[in-house]
Amino acid sequence: MEEKFLKVTQEGHFFDKHKSVLIAVSGGKDSMNLLHLLYKYQDILDIRIGVAHVNHQQRRESAEEEVYIKEWSERRSIPFHVSYFEGTFSEEAARTMRYDFFAEVMKQHDYTALVTAHHADDQAETIFMRLIRGSRLAHLSGMRVVQPFASGELIRPLLPFPKSELMNVPHFEDESNYSSLYFRNRIRNDYLPLLVNENPQFTSALLHVGKESELLHQALRDLICHIDVTNLQDFQAQTVAVRYFLLQHYLEEFPELQLTRDQFDQVLNILEKRANYQHHLKGDYYLIKDYQRFAITKIQPKTDRQEEEYVIESEGVFQHGSFIFSLNEPLEQPDQIIYLQVHQPILLRGRKAGDRILLHSIHKKIRRYFIDQKIPQKLRDTAIVIEQEGKIYGIANMVASDLSKSAKNDIIKATLYIKMKE
Repeated sequence: MEEKFLKVTQEGHFFDKHKSVLIAVSGGKDSMNLLHLLYKYQDILDIRIGVAHVNHQQRRESAEEEVYIKEWSERRSIPFHVSYFEGTFSEEAARTMRYDFFAEVMKQHDYTALVTAHHADDQAETIFMRLIRGSRLAHLSGMRVVQPFASGELIRPLLPFPKSELMNVPHFEDESNYSSLYFRNRIRNDYLPLLVNENPQFTSALLHVGKESELLHQALRDLICHIDVTNLQDFQAQTVAVRYFLLQHYLEEFPELQLTRDQFDQVLNILEKRANYQHHLKGDYYLIKDYQRFAITKIQPKTDRQEEEYVIESEGVFQHGSFIFSLNEPLEQPDQIIYLQVHQPILLRGRKAGDRILLHSIHKKIRRYFIDQKIPQKLRDTAIVIEQEGKIYGIANMVASDLSKSAKNDIIKATLYIKMKE
């Protein structure tokens, strides 16, 4: 087990970019195996380890487990971090509290990876639970070995190993694991054994379903990477089947937005129609759609600082917001120059939900551009988008799109000079 673990970990390059690793340790057989393995191989893997433990305070043995893990860590000069669950206990509340605690420890102590002891049996249980709950095919891929988490990554190096391969290291048995009150326990202790009795390979079959689902969706992502999903012309040009998975892929950008099947079908139906539309989804999420594009966004209330739209239809000098604009008449020392098409109105407006700008051949959300460039909120609120024929050519005094750069090479072009007002 030890040598196999080291081989899988090295070949998977799980810790290549990590130096400080936080291990979630409950005291059970799974997590004590993980702790033993990472402690033994930390020099070979070139990592520094720390231990995080949550005392859920639900059993008499909880205090004993905490003391044991703390002393085990301290004898080996391993940092030990502990927190205590408070409030009304439930599986979901406990899980949320644990991962919030892990994220906070990572932030405070500069850990770049959280490592948990989920193994192949846990994976099969997770896939089966999601199947029973009616999860989408995309979610049947189960847990990923490595995924983004908090300020770094969440790594599950034991996922390739069934529980039967784990070593018999000192650990605690949690009697609550046999309680039928919890859904996962019923899966583990009742449902799966019954089905394994019918088909001894049932657990392996579940894992194959998860792996095939993961490969299928990765293949889809590879095939649709060139499609601008929120461009309605591109979206509606696809087959019904492709549109279905394009929308699923887009929704992955909003992990907090869990649409029901009916809600998903409703959004799909809206996108297949041509009319402008604004539709409340759930919580503070909205679907915004016009004739060219759609977006899912959290709508921010309009403020007095947002400017009304302004249309430039002829040459001359104009004032709008905090800027002076001049079409085809050079300004002295302009702050920015935008090139556009001739004989077409130019719209100056505030930004809208779902706005995208073409930068370096990629359609990038303006919201994401603001975040990446760390644009202050005040400037975001007063930003002026320069649009022509439904396409964004730039943002005043911030950036010009690839469209402007292309227009610059045209023999006949319109030139918009921009300067901040004194």
